Amino acid sequence: MTAKAHKGRGAVGSRPGRFAASIVERTDEPEPDLAPETVLRAMRARKIISTNNSPDIPFDRSINPYLGCEHGCVYCYARPGHSYLDLSPGLDFETRIFYKPNAAEQLLEEWAKPSYDVQPIVLGANTDPYQPAEKKLAITRKLLEVFLEHRHPVQLITKGGLMSRDLDLLASLAELNLVSVAVSVPTLNAGLKRILEPRVPAAKVRLRLMDELAQVGVPVTLLLAPLIPAVNDAEIESITRLAAASGASRAGWILLRLPNELKQIFADWLNTHMPDRAAHVMSLLREASGGKDYDNRFGHRQRGRGPYAKMIADRFDAACRRYGLSTGRSRRRLDCSLFRPPGQQQMALGFD
Repeated sequence: MTAKAHKGRGAVGSRPGRFAASIVERTDEPEPDLAPETVLRAMRARKIISTNNSPDIPFDRSINPYLGCEHGCVYCYARPGHSYLDLSPGLDFETRIFYKPNAAEQLLEEWAKPSYDVQPIVLGANTDPYQPAEKKLAITRKLLEVFLEHRHPVQLITKGGLMSRDLDLLASLAELNLVSVAVSVPTLNAGLKRILEPRVPAAKVRLRLMDELAQVGVPVTLLLAPLIPAVNDAEIESITRLAAASGASRAGWILLRLPNELKQIFADWLNTHMPDRAAHVMSLLREASGGKDYDNRFGHRQRGRGPYAKMIADRFDAACRRYGLSTGRSRRRLDCSLFRPPGQQQMALGFD
């Protein structure tokens, strides 16, 4: 596979997934100065709530309205998921986007089950619920309408400025203590953003979103993720300072994760865009991962270990203290007592 930059895209090729029966050299890749076309495809969900039991993650259930993400962040740990669709975790991940048109209906079905246990649900644990397709499809907005109608707590993660469209719903959820938002800002450098996360809004847009959310009472967390050695680690203090000034009250960070195919996708990107420092970046990652490109063990995969990882953790904690940002795994406790299961109102009317 020939690695080359493509206009408006993060991955530098269509590296095959790990389940591919054979590796075929693609001949249909566009020229470097052309942007590969985005294709949207409907995928009806049979189940919409995903669960996990990871001790590294402070939530156990999530919803992803989309598979694949046009934001094109080269570092996205969700990329390997496209292998299960027999597609490339490289360019296919950011150009072959699947959406779930029945997400809201399926969620109501799952909530209606007598055994359902109310806990906050995260939107955007894998791919961004406010990626470009959301502007037309509005699947995330429909989900938020359902969360508000049934008084169910929800947490959102995004780096897309489109969330400002839904401030009306988010403000209403915030009044009931039913929502919190984490906004990802890994760099303030426009040039780095352009190649690292090409179709994500500028950092100033995301900082403005933080301010808008805080103004309507939505608790906001800065997510400095991923932190990439020798790429964006020099920005820890400046990002935390501006996030605090923009209304964030909490902050967290995650070391770059390179599961499965992402190892080579990121290496290809480094060698294409930063050949002079590629070896140094990977050396620091290995130092923080016990000599491996990626240590996937619980307790290590998010923060790493060793001198470099400790230095980053210390700097981040010091910056958060300086600018008044809370840290730690605990999140704001949302209200789970207000939930109204589907059909509850109608049943009550029958006894009036």
